[in-house]
Amino acid sequence: MVVGVRLFPCGARLALAMGLALSCSSAIAALRVEVRSGGQPVESAVVTLTPLGRAAAVTPINAVMDQVGSEFKPRVLVVTKGSRVRFPNSDVIRHQVYSFSAAKRFELPLYSGTPPEPVVFDSAGVVTLGCNIHDWMKGYVVVVDTPHYALSGADGRVQLDAPDGEYLLTAWHERLPTVDAAPKQTITLPMAGPATLELTLAAPPPPRGTDRLRALQDRFRNPPRD
Repeated sequence: MVVGVRLFPCGARLALAMGLALSCSSAIAALRVEVRSGGQPVESAVVTLTPLGRAAAVTPINAVMDQVGSEFKPRVLVVTKGSRVRFPNSDVIRHQVYSFSAAKRFELPLYSGTPPEPVVFDSAGVVTLGCNIHDWMKGYVVVVDTPHYALSGADGRVQLDAPDGEYLLTAWHERLPTVDAAPKQTITLPMAGPATLELTLAAPPPPRGTDRLRALQDRFRNPPRD
């Protein structure tokens, strides 16, 4: 079989490339998702769209989870598998960040400022973070194995852009009783309307106490250094 090759002037080649780009972009669908619990919108839910029957290439990113006011900022961080995350400490007191989660076990010795090396999250899953010094501190790094993900806002809504095809749609939230309790739904893009995911969430944690009490705890656990 003989394959013919036709040469185009530069302008025609550009037009051809633009035409291909337009034809490809027309196959991208915008999926709107509403995350709710008891009919109310759920904020800070991690919504993912994973292709079925085919691989999805993911690109690792560089991300930051800070520590401000003895809290993780952001409290929920979503990264792709293989991403590198730095954990600076912007507080005047020291913290000791750790994780016992199966997706990533690590511990950063008591420190202030920024540790010299980031932590690489090379397995998909939910990584729960804590501080050995401050019991109330809790954060989450959600490592995903798909390029299609988003974090819901106060209205519980996200939009995910993905090529046409079949996907597994799911949502995780820190107040789910277990990771396996995340709802899952098989969908086919494009869809005529928005998808809805209903989560059964546990009650919110009790208040952490007053700022004055937390300041006293900080002074007790972090005495002044000479």
